[in-house]
Amino acid sequence: MLGVNSAPPSLLLVVGDEELLAARAVVAAVEAARAADPGADVREYEGGQLAAGEVAEMLSPSLFGGRRVLVIRSGQDARKDLVTALLAYAKSPDPDVTLIVTHLGGAKGKALADGLKSAGATVVPAAKLKGDRERIAFVRDEFRRNGGRCDEPAAAALLQAVGTDLREIAAACSQLLADTDGKISPAVVARYYKGRAEVSGFAVADAAMIGDVPAALEALRWALHVGVDPVPIADAIADGVRTVARVASAGRGNPYQMASSLGMPAWKIQKAQERARGWSPEGLVDAMRAAAECNAAVKGGGEDRGYALEQAVFAVAQARRSGGAR
Repeated sequence: MLGVNSAPPSLLLVVGDEELLAARAVVAAVEAARAADPGADVREYEGGQLAAGEVAEMLSPSLFGGRRVLVIRSGQDARKDLVTALLAYAKSPDPDVTLIVTHLGGAKGKALADGLKSAGATVVPAAKLKGDRERIAFVRDEFRRNGGRCDEPAAAALLQAVGTDLREIAAACSQLLADTDGKISPAVVARYYKGRAEVSGFAVADAAMIGDVPAALEALRWALHVGVDPVPIADAIADGVRTVARVASAGRGNPYQMASSLGMPAWKIQKAQERARGWSPEGLVDAMRAAAECNAAVKGGGEDRGYALEQAVFAVAQARRSGGAR
């Protein structure tokens, strides 16, 4: 990530579909340009709505001098003539111009991204974070960058409280830093989000996985009552079953030694090992089937998504009790 004191690049390519990370990269580059020249002329366009002629005018040398910043968002949507113009310019960019292009990173518009990379553009990755390990690392880095401290269990607790949306996670980190001394522990997170974590999909999944149907239904109904979206609840149930199945199939072992091979943090492995007690392989197969059916009903626009979630709770608990017996 570029800092305010970094020299502004002539060409910057931001690649990825995580809006927060892409927005931060663009803001950092614009701030770097303004630090070099407070009067920098900054203009922003959408790639699909920009004509090649407009770019040529913006990128041509200015009679009045001064730094210029051209931000082209959604570069993957740029038309062929625009791509041609941008790549021709990139071969010999103006040192007084910062050209910033954001690109989702898929196959669409790949020629523009590849061409800018070949021209020597500074590349900032902004892909969506995958899995708990990357999100925990993001949380810890958020606190570290802003002078705070947060260990892995505290980061995990925060994610359980606020979910997986990166903007919400970043906002939560900022709020905790503002309202505490910056030393974030699981106890601090629990105090701050008292009541919120208890109504997350993870609370429903945790209770269902140990066969506590009353607790799972209470958490589920309260979550739906306070407006928690059914989709992340269904995802949490599916994730709970999958995690226990993966950890159980790996056999017993030290969570810290198993973390690398399983690709998940040690705290999650330890928790799954505890949840795995009482489960048989056949029961886990049945539970995965129930979770898949629940996901299909909830994400497929079923008439009563709350009912589908309740049925999944009953089915998962039953799978644990029966051990898959027919």
